[in-house]
Amino acid sequence: MNDLTKVVVAEDDSLLRRALVELLSLDGGFEVLSDVPNGQMLLEHVGVVRPHVVLTDIEMPKLNGIEATKAIVSTFPEIAVVILTKFGDDDNLFNAMRAGASGYVLKDAPIEEIKQAIREAREGEAHLNPALVSRVLGEFQRIANAASERKALFAELTRREIEVLELIGKGMRNRAIAESLFLSEKTVKTHVGGILRKLQLNDRTEAALYAKEHGL
Repeated sequence: MNDLTKVVVAEDDSLLRRALVELLSLDGGFEVLSDVPNGQMLLEHVGVVRPHVVLTDIEMPKLNGIEATKAIVSTFPEIAVVILTKFGDDDNLFNAMRAGASGYVLKDAPIEEIKQAIREAREGEAHLNPALVSRVLGEFQRIANAASERKALFAELTRREIEVLELIGKGMRNRAIAESLFLSEKTVKTHVGGILRKLQLNDRTEAALYAKEHGL
């Protein structure tokens, strides 16, 4: 890839923003198209200059970096977003990933790592600060374990019982469930009884909580 990687920098700290712009501009592989102090201006600039990559902070006025990332990724899917932040907590990390960020770098990272994250984002790869990798892997494992547990538990239920359980989770009573599934109310009561017995639940309130806890 011989052409320059075009970047927009979003950071509300003016000193840090200027430093990032200068450091990236000194590298012959980057062209900083613009730099902005808030998320709202970021969206406006991105639509005009169309960079390859956006480098953005999370905590900014008017619109934070995660909300801006969602908007950019949904409107301009060809533009990659790298989060540069002081926040290494799980909530911000996973919210950024869910928003569609291609990279997540902490502000105390060396400039070479920031450059690497931008390059990888342009190439369609993901970059994660090494200190955060174990947390992401742990979350993936937790999700996988929960899915495995859910599959094992639901394996005991029939397809119709799962449908009934899903509607119980939405707070529907037997009559409404019967109308929704084109069943008799008596049949629904039978299914509810089967659900409670198989899942070892005491009543439909526990069933509703169970459904919500397991993603139904």
